[in-house]
Amino acid sequence: MPDRGKAYHGLHVLVDDDPRWRHSPVDQARAACDGGAPVVQLRAKHATDRQTLEWAWEIRVITQARGARFVINDRFDLALLSGADAVHLGQGDLPPDALPADVRTRLDVGRSTHTAAELDAARGEDVDYVAFGPVFGTTSKDSEWSARGDAALRDAVARAAPRPLVAIGGIGSQHLTSLRQAGVAGFAVISAVAGADDPESAVRSLARGFAE
Repeated sequence: MPDRGKAYHGLHVLVDDDPRWRHSPVDQARAACDGGAPVVQLRAKHATDRQTLEWAWEIRVITQARGARFVINDRFDLALLSGADAVHLGQGDLPPDALPADVRTRLDVGRSTHTAAELDAARGEDVDYVAFGPVFGTTSKDSEWSARGDAALRDAVARAAPRPLVAIGGIGSQHLTSLRQAGVAGFAVISAVAGADDPESAVRSLARGFAE
């Protein structure tokens, strides 16, 4: 597999536009980068395309200045327009193999999975990393899936190999040891940062804790 998958190891901070968060997606992204997160993903489920693109432009400047990867959820067109590094595609999005060849040369691709069958399918897709979850459940977004658990996560790591696997769903500092033991390449959080009183400190703690 290409070495570009290594760029998606470590902490992925999903900056989110849910109105419950006190910090804007741009402020979340700034805190993520200042706290040392190597990957920032913009997840905009409430905003217009115009607003999402405006946020993306700002976040691109922040991530470039800090040397972080910038990913946009769902929308490869907005990823291209903003100069993002990657697009992250869910099971209901355009499949990775449908991306035009010239787009694929400009964007890395992440893929969401929830089951063994989806993991097996992703192994045959042209993607750079695979996300799996919800591992411990989630309150940050509606999900039809129950918590997958540690055993399913270990199986997911094996099925995704040699692609890096990123765990997602209900992850907090208390889970970092089990994530390392499962062999994940990285992990993604939303509420652990977006809902924190001090997002930068939360990011720093999570990033350091996983690296220990």
